[in-house]
Amino acid sequence: MRFAVRYLKFFLPLLALACAGPESRDYPAPPAATRAEAVAAAVRPVAVAFPAFGDTKPHPWDGRAPSAYPVHGIDVSRWQGAIDWPVVRAGGIAFAYLKATEGGDHADPMFPDNWQGAARAGVPRGAYHFFYFCRPAEEQARWFIQHVPRDPAALPPVLDLEWNHKSRTCIRRPDPATVRAEAARFLDILTAHYGQRPVVYTTVDFYRDTGIGALPRTEFWLRSVAGHPSTVYPGQQWAFWQYTGTGLVPGIRGPVDINVFAGSVADWNRWRN
Repeated sequence: MRFAVRYLKFFLPLLALACAGPESRDYPAPPAATRAEAVAAAVRPVAVAFPAFGDTKPHPWDGRAPSAYPVHGIDVSRWQGAIDWPVVRAGGIAFAYLKATEGGDHADPMFPDNWQGAARAGVPRGAYHFFYFCRPAEEQARWFIQHVPRDPAALPPVLDLEWNHKSRTCIRRPDPATVRAEAARFLDILTAHYGQRPVVYTTVDFYRDTGIGALPRTEFWLRSVAGHPSTVYPGQQWAFWQYTGTGLVPGIRGPVDINVFAGSVADWNRWRN
């Protein structure tokens, strides 16, 4: 699996300066060596390779199933309630993405507890932002930066791009060129601030409607609960695959999203660096 955007030490500072607007240049990226040292200090072996989890609505997988991947993780928000992070890690979860913000005025109330709890339990964690198309990308990027600490050992941030069809306040569907331009602006601002280019999470319909897969220098996290990404997103490379939204993980009450990383345990450790 190709991970083409792992950040070259000499290239990242140039990219940050080229892409940053006035609001992001106030937040210089941490030196690459600092991040490498922090990640090395924080890395723990994957607790359980090839873990098995329950599912309230299991899918009969054809071809390469999620169980064929050794590194599994979760993404969570306030809806999971209080999480027992040591139990989660002992059950085989190797990473967690935590909802931090949404649009330009909503912050997940469980994010601080999850951010600290995952770190204390030794679960590598990152934060994600749910994008709304009724606010400018710059405003949403500033909102995320306001709520998510700059931790050099954290996983890259994630930009969650999907249609907000259930929103009571914003159901706009901009044209594909506008979607891609706004996404690129958000990614550039966060890259300059955190020193890591965010991963883009997306869904089948959003991917089809917007051509978001054409974004350069971007890794993708693909949702596909009824087929392998190679079938559902033909030709698209990916770093993460969300294979269920109804998984059962020890330490979490009720269903939760479960994901796999695209490579081996060794690939995972390299990707984190």
